[in-house]
Amino acid sequence: MAFPGAEGFGRFTSGGRGGNVYEVTNLNDSGPGSLRAAIEVRGPRTVVFRVSGTIALKSELRIEHGDLTIAGQTAPGDGICIRDYPLSIYADNIIIRYLRVRLGDVHKLSEDAAGGYFQKDIIIDHCSFSWGIDEVLTIRDNRNSTVQWCIISESLHHSYHHKGDHGYGGIWGGMGASFHHNLFAHHASRNPRFSGSRYHGHPEKELVDYRNNVIYNWGFNSAYGGEAGQQNLIANYYKYGPATKHKDRIVEPWDSLGHWYVSGNFVYGFPQISADNWAGGVQGKFSAAGRVDAPFPAAPVATQSAEEAYELVLANAGAVLPKRDPVDR
Repeated sequence: MAFPGAEGFGRFTSGGRGGNVYEVTNLNDSGPGSLRAAIEVRGPRTVVFRVSGTIALKSELRIEHGDLTIAGQTAPGDGICIRDYPLSIYADNIIIRYLRVRLGDVHKLSEDAAGGYFQKDIIIDHCSFSWGIDEVLTIRDNRNSTVQWCIISESLHHSYHHKGDHGYGGIWGGMGASFHHNLFAHHASRNPRFSGSRYHGHPEKELVDYRNNVIYNWGFNSAYGGEAGQQNLIANYYKYGPATKHKDRIVEPWDSLGHWYVSGNFVYGFPQISADNWAGGVQGKFSAAGRVDAPFPAAPVATQSAEEAYELVLANAGAVLPKRDPVDR
């Protein structure tokens, strides 16, 4: 097990177990004692922090060597925040815990705050991501991945994206991908966008288990996509906010080839849809064959009702160790 409480398809990720321990002793972008220096080392390693504060990156922080654990909970004080450039995963066997990544638009980038694609064995736990310009967190086309107990919030809608307004949450998917007990808040769309098998071309392998998440104040779209993929949407909590247009939407499939198990989701203000998710909550392009009556087999996740999960996520999601910051509060 990656750590106590690890669940889903990424639960067996070992990260830097059995390797060296590297201490982050300053908030510099690079050089001895920096987070970048610890990430760039080869071989199994665990990164711990002896400082707290904000690391202002001068370039993308690329994880290119696998077998890595970043233990943000070891930081003193208020914890660690990364800003200005993305955190990107380009390697296998990665554990990231209790870290904040808040991109911002100082450098006018059309980028995600964080993401990773086409890797394997990844688990992201109790992290807080915000202020992305493209998406905030995109995790897709990986094998055996989990994103759990994270906050994905406040994408920058009116910023510097080359397409114009673009405040989106994330593109999520994978060949064995678990997304549970996360909070999506304040995104115009992609809460999330299910990637389907568009990029890897193996629809029989695309399997997403999306459960016990909280989605709040989406704009013109909540979740959508899922082309030629298999998706479980189980016991998630949807609560519209002041920016929300389609208040009753759980998901909008984008073609008739995707397969969906949608059950137990709670849509605030719409008791008839909460009682039967297919009675108006699934909107868009789907065929009768795309609706399945039993969940796709998935890695184990301790699952609550949507209402119970709502309370747990609000109390416990995000980088709560060593303490929550004002953005998440």
